[in-house]
Amino acid sequence: MAKGKTATVFFCQNCGHESSKWMGQCPGCREWNTFVEETVSKTAKGSSASHSADRRARMVPAVLSEVTVREEDRMSTGMGELDRVLGGGIVQGSLILVGGDPGIGKSTLLLQVCHNLCGQGHTVLYISGEESPAQIKMRADRIGEFSAGMLLLCETNLEEISEVIRNRKPEAVVIDSIQTMYSDNVSAAPGSVSQVRESTGILLQLAKGLGVPVLIVGHVTKEGTVAGPRVLEHMVDAVLYFEGDRHASYRILRGVKNRFGATNEIGVFEMREQGLAEVANASEYMLNGRPENASGSVVACTMEGTRPLLVEIQALVCHSNFGIPRRQTTGTDFNRVNLLMAVLEKRSGVQLAACDAYVNITGGIKIVEPAIDLSIVIAVLSSFRNAVLSPRLTAFGEVGLSGEVRAVSMAKQRVQEAEKLGFETCILPFVCQEECRKNSKIQIIGVKTVQDVIDRIF
Repeated sequence: MAKGKTATVFFCQNCGHESSKWMGQCPGCREWNTFVEETVSKTAKGSSASHSADRRARMVPAVLSEVTVREEDRMSTGMGELDRVLGGGIVQGSLILVGGDPGIGKSTLLLQVCHNLCGQGHTVLYISGEESPAQIKMRADRIGEFSAGMLLLCETNLEEISEVIRNRKPEAVVIDSIQTMYSDNVSAAPGSVSQVRESTGILLQLAKGLGVPVLIVGHVTKEGTVAGPRVLEHMVDAVLYFEGDRHASYRILRGVKNRFGATNEIGVFEMREQGLAEVANASEYMLNGRPENASGSVVACTMEGTRPLLVEIQALVCHSNFGIPRRQTTGTDFNRVNLLMAVLEKRSGVQLAACDAYVNITGGIKIVEPAIDLSIVIAVLSSFRNAVLSPRLTAFGEVGLSGEVRAVSMAKQRVQEAEKLGFETCILPFVCQEECRKNSKIQIIGVKTVQDVIDRIF
């Protein structure tokens, strides 16, 4: 039999758009310099013909009014923080992508999930394309003793993997990692755009067809996104990202997509010798080690999904020795800080044009919520005037271009979190103060503009 013909095509790494020639800008997602060259086979896939009868049987339109909706069955992972991010547990037949930097703890987290599921009597199949069984065993010994329900397979061929899954019928499957898997139907190398897309499609069919939840590990690029085409994130049901400095002890698991729960939920973990341990009180953990009697330090209350979280915002403002002052931020938007400093200079007459400014959100967490605007403004003013603020002071609110302090959502929950941790004063938007004063023992200070903040505090 003659071999199938091969052809060279170009794929967009961002959206997966296919082209016969290289282009500087992708016509699909309008991104620049994202096309990569790959060799693909034109051989027809034999699997499509074998399942044509099944497809025809399923291609019957359903009447919407007759469709019954039931609560999805979920499996608890045995880790409350992970269940929170997933929306209550693992949904049957779901495809979950876990991404993060190398060494951040992705494989450790999923191995702990396998340990907990096996302890509940479930059968779990752990498929690794990067490590040998001995390496996985060494990592598993640190976590604890596994039951007989833990199955291990070191394989990268998805046709072989699919056969094992159909024969053994596990109740959960872990793939570590998607970049090492390959299909014989695609002639490109493992980790390429076409292989990642084809591999994810095969796993998606297995998950939905057999009703087995599949958790896959995805490597990230230097920009912090999952390597491979962006269509990979669109195909899966949930995308979880590990954040934090891998040299520090804490880890933050953030849900950026979830078809079965809220997005932007976070779970906080601490890396220990036995694996990842849950951090029940994330706010208290984030505020450990706060400096005493230091200017430029303010506690902000932000919302991550449905969870209020207190974080420390530090600012350092000093006169510049150069013609162009330097501005630097860590954990928040650089342009947003420049905007807030311009508002202070224009609306309140604070001369910051000749000053270097450095803003840092401690703990390695990244926050883009505009509710931390007021805390950044207070921290900058505190450092500029070298004024030490009360360690029991917290603030939140969005600052507009006119210098006004605008309302934010879920203000009552933020105040309750601050009161629970022993804070005595909370500065917030004026329109939110009546709601927050009800049944609250904390002192509420409502402000309308940034000038009100200067007059009330400084």
